[in-house]
Amino acid sequence: MSLLKQIFTWWNGQTLGTRFHTWRFGKKVGEDQFGNVYYQGGTDSEGRTRRWVIYNGYADASTIPAGWHGWMHHRTDVSPAEENYKPREWQKNHRANPTGTSQAYRPPGSLAVPGERPRVTGDYDAWTPGN
Repeated sequence: MSLLKQIFTWWNGQTLGTRFHTWRFGKKVGEDQFGNVYYQGGTDSEGRTRRWVIYNGYADASTIPAGWHGWMHHRTDVSPAEENYKPREWQKNHRANPTGTSQAYRPPGSLAVPGERPRVTGDYDAWTPGN
């Protein structure tokens, strides 16, 4: 099943092309608490070192922690694996997208909120004969 996923999907870990590129050019830099593995190797068109991540499972960019995000986008040359990175208090931990779950945001007036929606000024009053 893993081989089929690597052949036909890009969102479940790595594809065969990525596996080959990583084997050929990649140098492992480190791993985060989610099991994502970070690599670098080769240069891009601007002369910077290429950096990429192999996700542990579903490819969700929001699972990249703040320190690794800065390294991936060349904001720092030192990876969090090489230093004792401490996130700032305003940097939040990853939280899975709650859409479609009971934790999803449901504003007042939403059909998913129990009860009757409060009447607002933009409500339409249908015309009835005799009015």
